[in-house]
Amino acid sequence: MLFNSYIFIFAFLPITLVLFFGLAKLRLLRLATIWLAIASLCFYGYWNIAYLPLLLLSILGNYSIGRQIERTKPQTPRAKGLLWLGIAFNLGIIGYYKYATFFVSSLNSILGIELTVPKIILPLAISFYSFTQIAYIVDAYRGETKAYRYNLISYSLFISFFPQLIAGPILRYDELLPQLRRLRHFLWNPKNMSLGLTLFTLGLFKKVAIADNLSPWVSPIFTHADSVTFLEAWVGALSYTFQLYFDFSGYSDMAIGLGWMLNIHLPINFNSPYKATSITDFWRRWHITLSNFLRDYLYIPLGGNRKGPRRQSINLLITMLLGGLWHGAGWTFVVWGGLHGLFLIINRFWQQLQISIPKFLGWLITFVAVVASWVLFRSPTLGEGIAILQAMVGIKPMVLPTAYQPILGWLTPLGVEFKGWLEFPYLPPLGGQKSFLILVFLLLVVTQCPNTQQIMEQFKPTWWVAAIITSLAVFCLLSLNQVSEFLYFQF
Repeated sequence: MLFNSYIFIFAFLPITLVLFFGLAKLRLLRLATIWLAIASLCFYGYWNIAYLPLLLLSILGNYSIGRQIERTKPQTPRAKGLLWLGIAFNLGIIGYYKYATFFVSSLNSILGIELTVPKIILPLAISFYSFTQIAYIVDAYRGETKAYRYNLISYSLFISFFPQLIAGPILRYDELLPQLRRLRHFLWNPKNMSLGLTLFTLGLFKKVAIADNLSPWVSPIFTHADSVTFLEAWVGALSYTFQLYFDFSGYSDMAIGLGWMLNIHLPINFNSPYKATSITDFWRRWHITLSNFLRDYLYIPLGGNRKGPRRQSINLLITMLLGGLWHGAGWTFVVWGGLHGLFLIINRFWQQLQISIPKFLGWLITFVAVVASWVLFRSPTLGEGIAILQAMVGIKPMVLPTAYQPILGWLTPLGVEFKGWLEFPYLPPLGGQKSFLILVFLLLVVTQCPNTQQIMEQFKPTWWVAAIITSLAVFCLLSLNQVSEFLYFQF
């Protein structure tokens, strides 16, 4: 069940809200919590009922291990054994379902053998709920969960809470469990409902009006990586850069908005990442909850920056390589993570030199590096990604439209060719010049305009605001004839 579907908007969501607040009004708070947990499991099972038993097994296993750790004296061999059992339990599940095929096929390719490649269906959201529960197990070992009263029902809701289950944000126990026990969580709040509906609509607009319309611009170029021109490669790279941003940030806005409707505040996952002036700044803004998880549960335990510059660089590289692998079982994701690890190491080295550069130049270098890395992230294979990057830097023969020949004709002796727009078959069908203007407009939007969080901070429920949001909602609802999944569902 997708957020951007009629069945969710007109059936699941209103039924869930009415029953939850109806039970709460009757003072049946425990039953209201049970209902919300059941609704969340139904939301997940709607995708494929075969996914549900694995999720339930994961919840029950982690809850049992976490409770056993809480009852064990901290820092004892038994506590450490339970910690590693919990981590192994989660990594075993995600390793088998997400990475078994990748590892076996890689071994076959490297060693020249023919091991049978298992055909395994990747369960939806397995990366998100596995990482959430690894964090819970580690926090239980640290003794941080004992202060919170929770049972199997509230823990199940913490893991399966439908607004964030499929694609985040990745939650920690202390970000949700305490809220589930507060009385105001069960009280109908018109202000939170209006804020939630507004943010949900803005997120839906990002997905339907922008991300989905950019998808046809991306696919032809990445499908024909070996034959795209300089111009087409850049259009494809930038189109995917904005498609991914508006798709994922749109989902995150919708998730936070749904949380507000239920008086739950989920953590912000995006903070204008394309405004970043360094790669470190980018990772403080992009997929913030994943960045925090990797920092707190991988980078710092590895030693962080406490063991000297060389060890810090190694820790950064390991963290980002594993972060890349988290996104997908493929070498493109590993290389993408490795690139960002190298970017972070270079950025740290540059900071140590204490050489300042103009803010615009810092932004430009960061943005181009991010765009280039997204090419590998999106490409089916490393070879195809490298082919597009080669076209982007002009290694392949450079072909430009004849419309630019009066201005750039001096490049002809350098091997640049000029051809008509029809000679660029992979550009968007609306035309090259119009597509350029749209991409420039989107660049201005993501770098100069306030983000949705900033908009919501200034939100006031006036009639003209209601008219705008209603118009956007009607447009989105009329555009849901072809429902598409969110990009991060595949991770």
